[in-house]
Amino acid sequence: MSRTSEELEGVISLGSGFSDYKSEYDPGLLETFTNKHPDIDYTVEFECPEFTSLCPLTGQPDFGIITIRYIPSKKMLESKSLKLYLFSFRNNGDFHEDCVNIILKDLRKILSPKYIEVRGKFNARGGISIHPFSCWGIKDSEYEKTAQKRLLQ
Repeated sequence: MSRTSEELEGVISLGSGFSDYKSEYDPGLLETFTNKHPDIDYTVEFECPEFTSLCPLTGQPDFGIITIRYIPSKKMLESKSLKLYLFSFRNNGDFHEDCVNIILKDLRKILSPKYIEVRGKFNARGGISIHPFSCWGIKDSEYEKTAQKRLLQ
C-alpha cells in the first residue's frame, strides 16, 4: 500500500534531508499522517533512549529513556518529527514528572488517540532514579478504564 500525497500532507521533516535540532522546547515540530487502519485497535510504541532535559533549579542535565505507547484513531505520529520534538527538550528546564505530562498532553492534542501513555525512566542523580508514568484514554470508554488500570499497576 503506498501513501497518497493527501495522506502525507503536513509531513515535512521526514523528507527534508538536514535535521534542524531546536534548542528550545517546540511542540510545533510534531507531525502526523493518516492512519490507514482506524477500524483496528493496535498499539504503536516509540522509545527514545537518549532523552535529555535540564533540572529547573540547578540547570544540570538529566538523562533518561522516554517510552510512548498509543492506540491510534485517525492520525499517526511521524517518527522523525517526534525525534526532533523530544530533542527540543534538551535545554528545557522541567522536572521529570513535568516532561512526561507535557509530552502526553502535546501528543494527545495532535493525535486525538484512543489511548496514550508516556513513561520516563530517568537516570539516578543523587542516588535516586525517577520513573514517572502518565496515561489517558477516551472518556467514558474502555480506553478510559484501561488508563485507570494502567495507572494503578
